[in-house]
Amino acid sequence: MSDSCSIAFIGTGVMGRSMAGHLLRAGHTLHVFNRTKSKAQPLLDAGAHWHNSAGSAAAAGDFVITMVGFPGDVEQTYFGPEGVIARARPGAVLIDMTTSSPLLARRIAEAAVKRDLAALDAPVSGGDIGAREARLVIMVGGDEAAFLRAKPLFEVMGKNISLQGPAGSGQHCKMANQIAVAGSMLSWVEALAYAKRAGLDPARALESISGGAAGSWSMTNYGPRALRGDFQPGFYVKHFLKDMRIALEAAAEMKLDLPGLACAKKLYDRVAARGWEELGTHALYRLYTES
Repeated sequence: MSDSCSIAFIGTGVMGRSMAGHLLRAGHTLHVFNRTKSKAQPLLDAGAHWHNSAGSAAAAGDFVITMVGFPGDVEQTYFGPEGVIARARPGAVLIDMTTSSPLLARRIAEAAVKRDLAALDAPVSGGDIGAREARLVIMVGGDEAAFLRAKPLFEVMGKNISLQGPAGSGQHCKMANQIAVAGSMLSWVEALAYAKRAGLDPARALESISGGAAGSWSMTNYGPRALRGDFQPGFYVKHFLKDMRIALEAAAEMKLDLPGLACAKKLYDRVAARGWEELGTHALYRLYTES
C-alpha cells in the first residue's frame, strides 16, 4: 500500500466519526456516506468528500470501511442493489468494523471473492474514548494477505491489532469480548449500588476498589460517569443488547450455555424497557439506584 490511499468510510456515528477523522488526518483521501449527513459534517469540513449512497462511496475507495449499527444495516450496506459488493472497485479491500454476526461476515467474504474483492471483519473494542484517542482494540477475521494490506490503516485507529483467523473470527473474538464486558458491567454496578445503600460515599468506594483485584476498564471509565449522573453514550444500550443477542445465538449454535450473559441481557432488557436504549451502557446503574 502506498503512503496515501483512497478510503470509503460508511457510518460516521459516535465511533466512526473519530475513526474516519484519524484516517483523514493521516493524509488519506476520504469518501464518506452516512444516513444522517449532519453527523459527517465535521469530516466534510476537514476535507472529506460526501457521497449520497454507500455504493457511490465504495466505488471511490481502494479500501471500504463500514461502521454501522446492526447486522441488518450491514446486510443492506453490502448486499443492496447499489451496495458495497456491487459497486466496489475490483481489488478493493472491504472492512466491516461493525460488531455483527460471524455468519454474515462469512457471507460477505464469500460474495467478495466472487467479485475479485477481499473482505475482513474487524470489530473493535474501546468505546468512544478508544476511538477518539486511536487506542482501539481491533479483532480481525479474514485472509492474511488482505489483513497485511489493511494493517497500516488499523494502526492509525488502534493499538492492539490481531488477526484471529478466517472470515468470521473477528466477530467471534468480539463476542468473547462482549461476554466479558457484560459480566464486568454487572459487577461494578452492583458493587457501587451496594456501597451507596450501605451509606458509603460511592465515589470514595470506587477509588478504593478500582485499583485492586476488583478493578476493570469498565469500572474505571464508566463508574465516575454513572456517579455523576452522566449517561451519555460511549456505547449505546441498544447496541450492547444487539451484541448480547448475537453472542447468545452463536453460543446456542455451538451448544454452549452462558447463564451469566443471559442474566446480563435480562437486566439490560429492563433498562431498555425504561426507555433508556439511547443512553450509554452504564445506564444500568440507574436500574439499581432509581425507583
